[in-house]
Amino acid sequence: MEGWGSGLVGVIIFSGSLPATRVAVSDFSPLFLTSARAIIAAFLGAALLLMLRQPRPATGDLLSLALVSLGVVIGFPLLTALALQHITAAQSIVFIGLLPLATAIFGVLRGGERPRPAFWLFSGIGSFMVAGYAATSGIAVSVTGDLLMIAAIVACGLGYAEGAKLSRTLGGWQVISWALILSLPPMAVIALATLPPTWHDISGLSWIGLAYVSVFSMLLGFVFWYRGLAVGGIAGVGQLQLLQPFFGLLLAAGLLGERVSWLMFATTFAVVLCVACARRYAR
Repeated sequence: MEGWGSGLVGVIIFSGSLPATRVAVSDFSPLFLTSARAIIAAFLGAALLLMLRQPRPATGDLLSLALVSLGVVIGFPLLTALALQHITAAQSIVFIGLLPLATAIFGVLRGGERPRPAFWLFSGIGSFMVAGYAATSGIAVSVTGDLLMIAAIVACGLGYAEGAKLSRTLGGWQVISWALILSLPPMAVIALATLPPTWHDISGLSWIGLAYVSVFSMLLGFVFWYRGLAVGGIAGVGQLQLLQPFFGLLLAAGLLGERVSWLMFATTFAVVLCVACARRYAR
């Protein structure tokens, strides 16, 4: 249960990522937002590594750290920021329902896990319910935004599974910290090249959005999430992501005024049952 509790905290933190990104891209370009959040989190992670005197990762871990960096430091933040220029936060959150399947698949391919057939059944039902909720809620289709979100889900699933595998030996917060440091040079170049033309017109909400995705989404969330995946299993704990769209939709409704229907609550209850059933057959 320890892994599931830690994973749930991570999911709750991540639930605010897309609404915060939606707010931030109103004043920051997607490229600057992606690079700035990575730079801020990298300095925080480096400070933690230095203060706690953590050893450097082994040479053999560098490829895995590069995949984590490409998946969750660069790929997912950039692709979602680009997508949110075409779709709403509520629309983008719906795609998170596909993330548990992506994470489980990469958990098999990269983490060596072998969930039982019943796991895939309940995982598929849960993802179908999330997709069905989107269809019945009248959410509009944007080909560009939708394709960008699908690409983001694939990148994120790979980064989650690779980071979880590495966390078993390196530690959860150490993995994301080293991945952030690895991405620091290219992110610094991108940030300098995409600086806002003026800082005076940037709203307070956009600064808050940048702060949230930098500190919580890019660093603190992974402290809990990677620990949860490493202790509780990538495929099993990954099913908690089925709840993320509903946490996120509540935030989108409360902070951005986006519409959330009663159907969301009924679907959430059904998804919770699917998560519980999938957990039973994850190993």
